[in-house]
Amino acid sequence: MGLSELLSYMTEENLAMLVDKYRSLGPLPGLLLPFMKSFIPPLPTLVIISVNAAVYGLWLGFLYSWIGIVGGCLVTFAIVKKVAGHPYLVRWSQKPKVQKSLVWARRQAFNYVFLLSLFPVGPFVVINMAAGLVGMRFRSFLVAVLAGKAVMVMSVSFIGYDIHRFIENPFRLIYVILFVGASMIISKKIEKRFSH
Repeated sequence: MGLSELLSYMTEENLAMLVDKYRSLGPLPGLLLPFMKSFIPPLPTLVIISVNAAVYGLWLGFLYSWIGIVGGCLVTFAIVKKVAGHPYLVRWSQKPKVQKSLVWARRQAFNYVFLLSLFPVGPFVVINMAAGLVGMRFRSFLVAVLAGKAVMVMSVSFIGYDIHRFIENPFRLIYVILFVGASMIISKKIEKRFSH
């Protein structure tokens, strides 16, 4: 199917039909697609979260996307943490450049995971793997991922839920930016509490 055929298919009627089919499958696609993002990096995060918000509504779409993404991150983290002692990974981690990166990641683990979780595009798999390799505590990883992904998923859901409003008035994005900033401040306070 060429680009022109794809664009001609994207009529309001056809899109409404696709949304109805997606919704008829229940919450499964809304949970499974974001979950798979942690294992299949090319999946388009922005599209998946926006579609969830459009299909299930702002709050359910947010919830399904958030649960799916966080679940995928936790599974990836747990797998890597479990195999971190494998001789091949131990040898790889002894390389000077890798050692330098791992030392930095150990010191900045919470910030590293939280800040990179805020971005809707990026190497989620690499973030989760690095956190597992440096031996980040599960509780710290969980809090960082829950907070970071909540901010990211809510921002994208908010925009995806009513994209026409943001196209007509781009200044509404200021609210999203303020939300991200406030979330960073709150997460810093949470991190200090956990580090004491």
